Amino acid sequence: MMLTKVGPNRYRLEKQGDMLVEGRVFLSDALREQLGDDDSLKQLRDVACLPGVFKHVLGMPDMHSGFGMPIGGVFAAEAHTGVVSAGAVGMDINCGVRLLATDVPAASLSTKALRQLMLSFESRIPTGIGKKTQYAEFRGSALQDIFVQGAKTVVDKGYGMRADLAVTEEEGQMPGADPEALTKTAHKRAEQLGTLGGGNHFIEFCAVSQIMDEEVAKTFSLRGGALVILIHSGSRGLGHQTCTDFSRLMLEAAPRYGLRLPSKGLAAVPIKSPEGERYLAAMSCAVNYAFANRQLMAHAAREALSEVIGTKSNEVRQVYDVAHNIAKFEMHFGQKVLVHRKGATRALPPGHPQNPLQYQSTGHPALLPGDMARGSYVVVGTPLLDETFFSVNHGAGRKMSRSEARRKISEAELRDNLGAVLVNARNLKAVVDEAPAAYKDIDEVTGVLAELGMTRLVARFKPLAVIKGEDDE
Repeated sequence: MMLTKVGPNRYRLEKQGDMLVEGRVFLSDALREQLGDDDSLKQLRDVACLPGVFKHVLGMPDMHSGFGMPIGGVFAAEAHTGVVSAGAVGMDINCGVRLLATDVPAASLSTKALRQLMLSFESRIPTGIGKKTQYAEFRGSALQDIFVQGAKTVVDKGYGMRADLAVTEEEGQMPGADPEALTKTAHKRAEQLGTLGGGNHFIEFCAVSQIMDEEVAKTFSLRGGALVILIHSGSRGLGHQTCTDFSRLMLEAAPRYGLRLPSKGLAAVPIKSPEGERYLAAMSCAVNYAFANRQLMAHAAREALSEVIGTKSNEVRQVYDVAHNIAKFEMHFGQKVLVHRKGATRALPPGHPQNPLQYQSTGHPALLPGDMARGSYVVVGTPLLDETFFSVNHGAGRKMSRSEARRKISEAELRDNLGAVLVNARNLKAVVDEAPAAYKDIDEVTGVLAELGMTRLVARFKPLAVIKGEDDE
């Protein structure tokens, strides 16, 4: 695959064959060597062949192969002539991250207190694949409001604060949702609200280990040494089913529009087609469901903190909630486009009108989880991110598949890597595919765009205790 280095941390995927635009990939030399001839490069090339693709396709520093479009891939489609692809959003629609901040000194928490926090949270939020909601009011017909109004419905029922919505992407309510667009099977899989899931989903209790930008960190209510909580989950079985349903539908419909698809995983239809509009309406339902899901988990985290260490709900502040699997209409380079971000995080720069009011002067936080041992970052975007449609990586990115990790990483190695970090898994072997060694180095990955002046590092977190679901979805 022709990937040419064109400057520090920059590579170009040469336009060739059926490609309509070039690819731009952001990698350090070490990450480029690690990537090798990964399938993600071919997948990015395939994305560049889609009709109506705008400007260029993008690979973020954490890019690795996925279903259809690589994870860590970004592309924009012209709103009137382009296509929408379910595979370019991904199976876990609106998988994303929420950050809660406290003033509690992390060092004041004993191992016993951390374990109590984990148990208290798990008593409220089921973890693992296929688990059903414990919230009776969010079953059956009550889900219709969730599909349309997202996190607002949950807050209206007392699970959270109005202030949470102001610092949630789309204010927790993506427009254009229509429950009628979902299939019957998708509806049946929607009774998982307030569940964590498996795979790479987690709740993490962390310490703010480093502040790189004091002024921005102060705006974000982040204090050195304080306890913070990261919540990483998505739309659960609903999102998975929606992607499956519409990938099949798009594959069948594409020939009617004269589309030659580069791969089955990139099944696509015109944005303006009935199938395209129906997908976006169904996707928005799953987006809103995921916002509501993380809202319920934030409420559970506040309750756990109150039970174990006596904090009040308003002392656990939401910093931000951001999606990293989503398609959204946005304006870029003077044109309306549908930006597909799959394993990529939006990072609007200071002054952008879509920033929350309190973050207008800084840009909103972009939340970048690493792994269970090495930690995570908060960054902000700069105006130079216009090149990437204001997109950054979504974390560290995998360097081993799950099956490879299970073969190569022992339970003893995982235990050694974790050190003092607590994990809820009764059997570490069950989460060995989530071992730090299965992931790229978050410092290396996050440094790529920062060195180019496209992001600014704000803070770094150190994991203290991690809640995982033991099953992979």
